[in-house]
Amino acid sequence: MDEKKYKTVLLKLSGEALQGQRGFGLCPDTLEGIAAQVAEAAREGVRLGLVIGGGNVFRGHDLAARGLNRVTGDHMGMLATVINALAMQDALERQGLDTRVQSAITMYQITEPFIRRRAIRHLEKGRVVIFASGTGHPYFTTDTAAVLRASEIGADIILKATNVDGIYDRDPRKDPTAVLHRRLTYMGAIRDRLEVMDTTAFSLAMENRIPLLVFNLAHPGNIRRAIRGEEVGTFVSGE
Repeated sequence: MDEKKYKTVLLKLSGEALQGQRGFGLCPDTLEGIAAQVAEAAREGVRLGLVIGGGNVFRGHDLAARGLNRVTGDHMGMLATVINALAMQDALERQGLDTRVQSAITMYQITEPFIRRRAIRHLEKGRVVIFASGTGHPYFTTDTAAVLRASEIGADIILKATNVDGIYDRDPRKDPTAVLHRRLTYMGAIRDRLEVMDTTAFSLAMENRIPLLVFNLAHPGNIRRAIRGEEVGTFVSGE
C-alpha cells in the first residue's frame, strides 16, 4: 500500500538548522541526524528536492548594518548555501542516497548548473536534488528560492523545517501562552505578519497554489510524517 500523500516535495532547511548547539558553522552530529531523517523520507519513494539557507556560515544582515553593500552580502550568502549543500550531499550519500547539487550560480567544478528539465529528470530517477545559491539574484531570500524551485519542479507541497512546532500567533520562545495555528491561509499569514517566510515567498506560493507545511525538525520522523499527510505543524494554503 502506498502511504505517501505527496509525490513531489520541496524541503526547506535553514542554515541555522545545521549548526546544532555550536551557534555557528556545521555540527557533524546534527548534519548526520538531519540526513538520516531526509533519507528515511526519501525511501518512501517521494521525489525530494532541498533548499538550504546559509545563515550558519554567513549572516549578511550583521555586516550590512556595518556598511557592507547589500548586493555583495547577498552574493556571499549564496556562496554560503553552496557550502551547506555540499555538506548535505555528502551526508546523504553516506546514508546510501543518490544526490545532485544544482547551483543558480555556475560553478562547474563542484555543482551542476540549475536546469529545470535536468532537475526533474534526476527526481524521476530517485535522486535527491539540492538546490543551491538561492535564486541566483540578490534581494531574494532562500525562502523565495524554495517556493520558486517548488513551482519549477511541480512540487505538491513545501515543507519548511523550523525549531518550533509550527506557526504561532506570537513567539512561543518568549511567550509560553502563544497559540499554535493548525491551519492558515496565505492571506491571513501575510495580514497578521506571521514572519515564518517573507511576503515575496508567501505571495509566490499563493499565486502558484502550492501549500506550505511548517513543522518542527527536532522531532525525529516528522519529515516522513509530513509526507504521509499526518497532522504535524501548521498547514498553510490559499483556502
